[in-house]
Amino acid sequence: MRIGELSRRTGVSERLLRYYEEQHLLKPQRRPSGYREYSEADVGTVRRIRSLLAAGLSTTTIATVLPCVREEGERLVPTCSVMLADLTQERRRIIQAINDLQASRDALDTVIAAAPADIRSAANSAY
Repeated sequence: MRIGELSRRTGVSERLLRYYEEQHLLKPQRRPSGYREYSEADVGTVRRIRSLLAAGLSTTTIATVLPCVREEGERLVPTCSVMLADLTQERRRIIQAINDLQASRDALDTVIAAAPADIRSAANSAY
């Protein structure tokens, strides 16, 4: 199938599909005319890419783990033990990012709470 059909079937823009190819996440065949030719399996690959992106992984990490996951219904299942170490490391990174954001939120809460009541009231009425 051509890129437009893959885009239609996956809901992913052609531009983004080309980006996935640049990142070595998709490897379409090329027709003699130069047009990309995608297989039926690429539909599933795009779904797995989207799931891994939604999980907070970068395309660099996805390129590493993508060959080691398969779909079982709506969920992804690891097929390589090495991948579990990579995913555990990514999970730690995400937890740290969440903790950093919570600390930032707490610092903002402290600053906001220190504002005089009339300023907080005026700010609240502006929204």
